[in-house]
Amino acid sequence: MPDSSWPEVPGDVSGPESPCELTVLMPCLDEAETLAVCIKKAQGYMKSRGISGEVLIADNGSTDGSQALAEGLGARVVAVAEKGYGSALLGGIKAAKGRYVIQGDADDSYDFSDLDPFIEKLREGYALVMGNRFKGGIKPGAMPPLHRYLGNPVLTGFGRLFFNSPVGDFHCGLRGFDRQAVAGLGLTSPGMEFASEMVVKATLQGLKIAEVPTTLSPDGRSRAPHLRSWRDGWRHLRFLLLFSPRWLFLYPGASLMALGLGSMIWLLPGPRQLGGLTLDVHTLVYSAAAIVCGFQAVAFAVFAKIYAINAGLLPADPRIAKLGDLFSLEVGLIIGVLLLLGGLGASIFAVEFWGRNEFGDLDPTVSMRIVLPGATALILGLQIIFSSFFFSVLELSRR
Repeated sequence: MPDSSWPEVPGDVSGPESPCELTVLMPCLDEAETLAVCIKKAQGYMKSRGISGEVLIADNGSTDGSQALAEGLGARVVAVAEKGYGSALLGGIKAAKGRYVIQGDADDSYDFSDLDPFIEKLREGYALVMGNRFKGGIKPGAMPPLHRYLGNPVLTGFGRLFFNSPVGDFHCGLRGFDRQAVAGLGLTSPGMEFASEMVVKATLQGLKIAEVPTTLSPDGRSRAPHLRSWRDGWRHLRFLLLFSPRWLFLYPGASLMALGLGSMIWLLPGPRQLGGLTLDVHTLVYSAAAIVCGFQAVAFAVFAKIYAINAGLLPADPRIAKLGDLFSLEVGLIIGVLLLLGGLGASIFAVEFWGRNEFGDLDPTVSMRIVLPGATALILGLQIIFSSFFFSVLELSRR
């Protein structure tokens, strides 16, 4: 049966007796200098291997005649109006006819005449096959030192740490995938961060991923690349953080809470010496702030996780379901009320202490050690009560 999940596009190269196995997809924006050699290499590869396939150019508004050049060489061209690397690839993936798609830049930096490692892994059942330039080799001048030694290793390291991904080169432009499997990921990023989104979502959804060595050569263009190092690097990092509430909110928040609570307990008996410094009630104020801000971050991590699951951005997490079973609205209300009572008790004691001093001036190094813990307990109690209601609303939606 035809694939009804994708729009029909004129120019299908396959017929009912010869299904299209492979689409070689190239995003294009003014690539006339190198487009022809890339198309010829891909066509020659498929012909030499007897693969039924097509070369598909996802054109993002070229003005240098790239469209006519591609069509003249027998490639199919689909126009993608929305600007951006990710937008072009999304449009190309939707228009692709092949069971498998191998995407690569049209700047002749990747060798489309040698795609055997990708095809072999795809036929073995891998849903995503990533090229790895650091294993295959980076020829002199092919990658700027900033990208080679800082940008790619750091962003890939974050991706592996945040999501436990097996991919060692998150941003390799040459990759192959099962079209239907990737269609189910719900990819949306319009810019360069599309490369990270595909890897992250494939990892989170548990797709079978493989890597193959890939050689990167200097591109054949005379103009500067479309990539903007710092802007696009930030977009990749921002995407990784937004898709990992644990590292953006949970771990920093829990650490801040622990640091604030520990320092508050340490400072409550009296001033403390740390090296040549004396830490007193002023530090205690920041300890209270750390506890409150840390709790907010932890709560936001949980809310962001549940919202992302509800919206289909992240897969279901059994830990969230378990948390929902353990931390009911009633449990949250009990904890919140107990903290409120504790804070209220400390506040009453502070007023009594003030009264014993005839409501006159107090020594802040003494009075603040009563007031600050009480105020912190009051704030936390209210936060837990409000958070419990909001958590319950999100849980109802999730279930």
